[in-house]
Amino acid sequence: METLKGAIPEGLKQAIRNSTVDELRSTCSSLHRFFLHLDPFHQMITQLADPNHALCGKSKDAAFKSKHLGNHCFSTADYAKALDCYTQALRKAPSGTGDMETNLVATLYINRATVLHKMNLFEECLRDCTRALHISPSYAKAWYRRGKANASLGNYKSAICDLNMAKSVELSLSGKRQIEGELKILLDQCQSTSVVVQDKKNNCNAVGEMPQIKLQCVSMQDKGRGMVSSCVISPGSLVHAEEPYAMIILKQCRETHCHYCLNDLPADRVPCVSCSIPLYCSHQCQVRAGGHMFRIYSENNGIFKNLPTDLREYAAEVIQYSEEEIEDITEHKHECQGVNWPVVLPSEIVLAGRILARFLLNCTSEDIVNFVERLDLSHCYKDMPAESKLDSHIFAIVLLNSLKYSCGTMLSIDGVSISQVVIIISQIKVNCMTVVRLKSIDAQGLSGHSGEIPFQSNTHLTSTVEQVRVGKAIYKAGSLFNHSCQPNTHAYFLSRTLYLRTTEVVAAGCQLELSYGPQVGLWDCKDRLNFLEEEYAFLCQCTGCSEVNLSDVVFNAFHCVNSNCSGAVLESRVLDCEKQKIKHFPITVNAGNNGEIYEACHHVFKQNSAALHIRPGYCLKCDSYCDLETSHVAVDKALICIKRLQDAILSKEISSITVSDALRSLQLLRLYLHPYNKLIAEAEDNIAQAFCLAGELQLSMEHCKASIQILEKLYGTDDIVIAYELVKLSSIQLFLDDDTAVDSISQIDDIFSRYYGHHADLVFPYLQYLRREIEKFSLKSLQ
Repeated sequence: METLKGAIPEGLKQAIRNSTVDELRSTCSSLHRFFLHLDPFHQMITQLADPNHALCGKSKDAAFKSKHLGNHCFSTADYAKALDCYTQALRKAPSGTGDMETNLVATLYINRATVLHKMNLFEECLRDCTRALHISPSYAKAWYRRGKANASLGNYKSAICDLNMAKSVELSLSGKRQIEGELKILLDQCQSTSVVVQDKKNNCNAVGEMPQIKLQCVSMQDKGRGMVSSCVISPGSLVHAEEPYAMIILKQCRETHCHYCLNDLPADRVPCVSCSIPLYCSHQCQVRAGGHMFRIYSENNGIFKNLPTDLREYAAEVIQYSEEEIEDITEHKHECQGVNWPVVLPSEIVLAGRILARFLLNCTSEDIVNFVERLDLSHCYKDMPAESKLDSHIFAIVLLNSLKYSCGTMLSIDGVSISQVVIIISQIKVNCMTVVRLKSIDAQGLSGHSGEIPFQSNTHLTSTVEQVRVGKAIYKAGSLFNHSCQPNTHAYFLSRTLYLRTTEVVAAGCQLELSYGPQVGLWDCKDRLNFLEEEYAFLCQCTGCSEVNLSDVVFNAFHCVNSNCSGAVLESRVLDCEKQKIKHFPITVNAGNNGEIYEACHHVFKQNSAALHIRPGYCLKCDSYCDLETSHVAVDKALICIKRLQDAILSKEISSITVSDALRSLQLLRLYLHPYNKLIAEAEDNIAQAFCLAGELQLSMEHCKASIQILEKLYGTDDIVIAYELVKLSSIQLFLDDDTAVDSISQIDDIFSRYYGHHADLVFPYLQYLRREIEKFSLKSLQ
């Protein structure tokens, strides 16, 4: 891409950088005409769309190399490495390699199934055996391995049928005798244990919930469009659910999450059939992403014609997929000719391509201008940086030419069509949502080494919660919900579906607002404003940014030099931001649950004229002067020790010296920073983690509580952030058999129910374990 950019004449570059929306057709047309006579441009289009120049194509030789390495790892009992090698081989293996009996892909599936069985992953083993049989239905080893997996799972009826099928298709007499021996063992086992020969059924149904509240899109004077309800909405109400218009996985999650549904990948992940990059959690996701179907075999296939009727019907049921109706276009097929665009193009450009594919593959007489207007998404072209305007022109031309090459459409590529793609790219910039997953991280005790805190003999396990960014998506209706740094609506994702749920009472006619990024208490106001302007090209004027918010006041505040004073001392950066709120907007101090902070600051902000004369370095309550330069030096020195502790936690090498230094640094932070400064909360949390890893759970619990007390001042007691921290605290309390865990878990359950409703257990399954622990405590109290 840099080669193309470097070749553009400087005059044309400058015209594009300075362009307005009205000038787009002209600048796009001029750049396209220039590229048409540029060899590197045509080479790039060939690399992106021509299967003969695939960058991520399949390779039989590479697949065999990974297969042989997997065989070696299996022979040395390194099953984890063998599993990875066979998966890599499957990614590289071309489909249709060999005949049905010697197909490389089928062999790799059964090799991986054998490893999975060794690792006691029987469900995964079963699925891989079935995949091998879809390719090679007479593969005796696949039927045999499938029978063993079903037996391990207690699916005895299926296991017996699988072994009978293996015996029927096995050619060698020795092989048949071995299978007969396995069948006899299985039948004897069933009879001796009085097991009813029937398959286990999974009766667990996913929780289904649909929005019951009708919303209305209205025009807002300050925010354009917005979503409101005509009735009062109670907390925890599901107000919206929507499938994505287009979605893409983030680069860092390609090896860990499904490229279609973005869920965690299982051990038996399914590769793309066209290129060596994507991985899917199931055949269904692979089909929906790439549009490829496995071969469908008739039950009258020659290898089954001599089988008994019941066995023939069983085999047909196992190896056949019913034809699957794909209601929408696939997301990956148009961009994957063995190239895989997400490897070489930025995420937002690939998203633009997936949106365009909808138009190109489904359009009849509609032109691209009407299509973009019908998308009805806002854009920020006029506010884009000059270099971003140039990049969007280049990518728009590359996308359209690549799509025309790979899809074979008759779309005219000119100034009009290119300008509309530039608009789509700018729309993605404003409307794209980051898809996140909750991940539970467990910390286990460490064995002691010289100079370290002695290891406690009792092994313990605690759990923390992390939000993992896994993808980006465009949700058309979801983009109608406006932003607030103090939102009343929470967004979360189950698979690909976006859900929006209220977190507080919303009056009739009030806007339903969600957060586009950091909320009050996560970042200070100035950083939030800069982030939102850079990412979404608007100046946030929500209540959190336009009114004096006391969490913002103390977030980075210093301690008054008077130890008996609870006032906050602010730097000029924070103070200037708060003054701007007072200067431009009516003064309203939102105290919330922070009574002490309110008392410390309210008298300063209650009159606009007094507030405008506040000086940096002076206490907001008693007006005492604090030398901020000296305070900064002391705080920076303390944070070096805290950072050293963070590194030790990551490396799991917690020494007594590192912890002692961190404890002294914590005292320094308390001396120089306001009691509710977030840096103190983070230091308390790090020390709690260190004590936990070292087995000092009582000390860990005390510091964990201290951190939560500060966070409750910044966020309130019922914020989802508090629930995440309480998960850590409750796991420590449970290990210590502390009955206060009941209160912590009850609070977690209440908060998760407010933010996730009936989906709480699906979003965070660890909740089920915590509830079971409450039941145990209840039973103890009754005994």
